[in-house]
Amino acid sequence: MLAAGSNTSFAKVIHRHPVAAKPHEEVPIVPLTSIHVLGDRPAPFALDARAAFMIDADTGAVLYAYNEHEKMQPASLAKIMTFYLTLDALKAGKITPTTDITISENAWRLSMNDTVSRMFLGVGQKVAVNDLLFGLMVSSGNDAAVALAEYLGGSTDAFTGMMNDKAKAIGLTETHFDNPDGLPEAGEFTTAADMVTLAHSLVTHHPEAIKYTSAKQFTFDKISQPNFNRLLLHDARVTGIKTGHVDEAGYHLVASASSNGMNLLSAVLGTPSETLRMNESEKLIDWAFRTFVSYRPDLKKSVPSTIPVHDGVAETVAIGPNGEAVFTLGRGEESKVTVQFEPSVRFLEAPVQPGVSVGDLTVLLNGKPQATIPIIAKAGVERAGFFGRLRQKFSRML
Repeated sequence: MLAAGSNTSFAKVIHRHPVAAKPHEEVPIVPLTSIHVLGDRPAPFALDARAAFMIDADTGAVLYAYNEHEKMQPASLAKIMTFYLTLDALKAGKITPTTDITISENAWRLSMNDTVSRMFLGVGQKVAVNDLLFGLMVSSGNDAAVALAEYLGGSTDAFTGMMNDKAKAIGLTETHFDNPDGLPEAGEFTTAADMVTLAHSLVTHHPEAIKYTSAKQFTFDKISQPNFNRLLLHDARVTGIKTGHVDEAGYHLVASASSNGMNLLSAVLGTPSETLRMNESEKLIDWAFRTFVSYRPDLKKSVPSTIPVHDGVAETVAIGPNGEAVFTLGRGEESKVTVQFEPSVRFLEAPVQPGVSVGDLTVLLNGKPQATIPIIAKAGVERAGFFGRLRQKFSRML
């Protein structure tokens, strides 16, 4: 959120591409005070897009946001969920990368439709899951989406139900899917915030997803197609994830990027052109890398490596942060940071369960608390037998 002020600043956004407007035609003025930046920093710019949302993928900190809850057609961003469910099936062993899927007439008809993106599947053709995943995420194949959906769900309708169930499970409260490919339907919608949440869950549970989303091109049946995410070709920091376009919503891009230990996820939705979805996303990514850092403090000086255990088969247990100790800071603030461990107990009583809290790690910026991470037992310790407990009792008395 931005600090309140007596004057409202505005940014005029100019179209730089003739697709959706005449050159230099002004779109509605965007108030900079409606743009939320981490730490109540002034908004650096407005984007030529209906909505935008960006987070530090390692901390979840929201770096930049506006209109992030505005609902619009997802277009091919729906394929991110189709992709996710396929990776779930692979992880569960229901399919393998070499599992062949027979292409139905429904999927083939999409491959013959020159108004949609496709990987050019043939009816009756047997295609490996791995190829369909590349065709889905690189070629944005509507035919690939239908082929995967029919195989995994039995029908596209049943698979769409799986998509919406998964959406609820991972907390997408502003999204509804009507099909596995994102071709526009009246009841279909999503938001920039939900698309970043989806991408975050995807890369958290399936880090192998980047292998598919970062591929710059894919060749199938001697037909080579470049990734629809042209930003991959312009910025080496970008690793995916998916584009989308439908006339009524505009051009979308959900992007992932990594540089110097910082990982970003962004959604820029509703730009007027393919060029602008790339340029505006790159502008946002470049600003974030210049403005913020993912700070990983050295815990060795602040947090003991173990804590005593009473009446256990071991006299100590290893402790550490619950997850990775990483915090989002403004670039240059690292020298102003101190880390403080506040133990909640002096020892643990066996039996000790893994994950039990022993205190909190607090990060302070200029002496003011910024964030905390629980410090937990990293292993379990069973209760010792009678003589073991007796021996420890005498040892503590000495």
